[in-house]
Amino acid sequence: MLRNLLAVLCLALPLASGPAPPHDLAPSSVDAFVTKYREATGLPGAAVAITKGRQIVHAAGYGETASGEPVTAGTPMAVASVSKSFTSLAVLQLVEKGQVELDKPVRGYLPEFTMADPRAARITVRQLLNQTSGMADSAFREKSLPQPDTLQGAVARLRTAKLAAEPGTAFSYHNTNYQVAARLVEVVSGQPFAAYLDAHVFTPLGMRGSRTVDTDRDLPGSARGHLVVLGRAVAVPEPSGFGNGSGGILSTADDMARWLIAQNNGILSPQSVKEMRTPSEQDAEYALGWMIGKTARGTPVVRHDGDLFTSTAAQLLMPESGYGVAVMANTGTAFGDADALMDGLIALIEGGTPEIPSSPPYLVTDILFVLLALATAGPAVRGVARSRRWAVVHGGWRRWRLLPYLVPLALCVTVVPIMRVLLRGGDIMWIQVVYLYPTFMIWLVTAAVAGTAVTAARLYAAARKGS
Repeated sequence: MLRNLLAVLCLALPLASGPAPPHDLAPSSVDAFVTKYREATGLPGAAVAITKGRQIVHAAGYGETASGEPVTAGTPMAVASVSKSFTSLAVLQLVEKGQVELDKPVRGYLPEFTMADPRAARITVRQLLNQTSGMADSAFREKSLPQPDTLQGAVARLRTAKLAAEPGTAFSYHNTNYQVAARLVEVVSGQPFAAYLDAHVFTPLGMRGSRTVDTDRDLPGSARGHLVVLGRAVAVPEPSGFGNGSGGILSTADDMARWLIAQNNGILSPQSVKEMRTPSEQDAEYALGWMIGKTARGTPVVRHDGDLFTSTAAQLLMPESGYGVAVMANTGTAFGDADALMDGLIALIEGGTPEIPSSPPYLVTDILFVLLALATAGPAVRGVARSRRWAVVHGGWRRWRLLPYLVPLALCVTVVPIMRVLLRGGDIMWIQVVYLYPTFMIWLVTAAVAGTAVTAARLYAAARKGS
């Protein structure tokens, strides 16, 4: 008890801002890398935190937010699924207090957790946190269903859901697991999840700029992001979605530095830390809100990434050297900027040279699809204008030749189920496909409208000719 109290008090104190003790990584090399990366890719803004042991090596912001403000070390940005590590910590705090047991059924702590599948009664708290509950996108379309506004609502909408697998038998990354876990924290602690995190995580660690939100509507301007089209960043709103517990935390570079330091300095007992970093038998890489892996050079790491459609984040611990790294970038999952920056920072830490892209991501692909869209629109206008001539020449018996013109429309209508197959059962909405592949969808919609217009004009002209 005394050990934990002293650790929390120490973490709450302001960290030294004077000269840092010797370490391998120079802040100037981090600044140079991030600056070159932004210049090469067009990334609008990013925040970086790097720690070693109990020392902050570097915490800084770069570029601008979607609302045009400078990104600083104190700018709140979305950390997306990095939030799962915070939810896992909250549950394990309750475990340490004796209020929750990891291997007991969730329903014993959260009676409102019911599903249209009797096997759900056997789902344990651990299975929520290591994503082996049996819940999956393939059985419960968490993104494309109407979105809840609260954690209670997120649990309530499971009443008609079924499981994709027997609990404890298969790994499936599914945000709802962590929404249920966050609701469990609310019910067991008697506090709203946001209030619990503030009282038991953010305030004790001195994370004054951090909080958790429910939906995309709660994102402040600093946490909104961009798509990159033709090498240019375009500020856009995040598609509609609920993320509290699974991806709702906003944090800053300064705060993430404190969070990284806390992972090895008494925020949990050694036994709880071991539990948090022990993967399941069903997936050797996913533990309790953290992933277990290695760098390209084979250094063991503990990490978790986060992806929204307009921003990304990543966090990483190197237990052997004591380094910790967190990155937030305000471009979406299609561009992977947070992961790319993380890879470069790891290379710097390990004495290597980070790779700098030669051009913005997908620039050539974007140009190709824009040209295709223009090339599609021109002939379509001509086809509509000459529909009478087509009707005279081809007559009624060749109308079947119009069917290929409707292929883009059919693809537009079926793009979501096609994407679900490509994502191996993962759920997605139509607008989210647009965010992932903007110029492809511009071309596809242009082709669908063009093909439909030509078909309709020619059928109309043929009908008038025959009347």
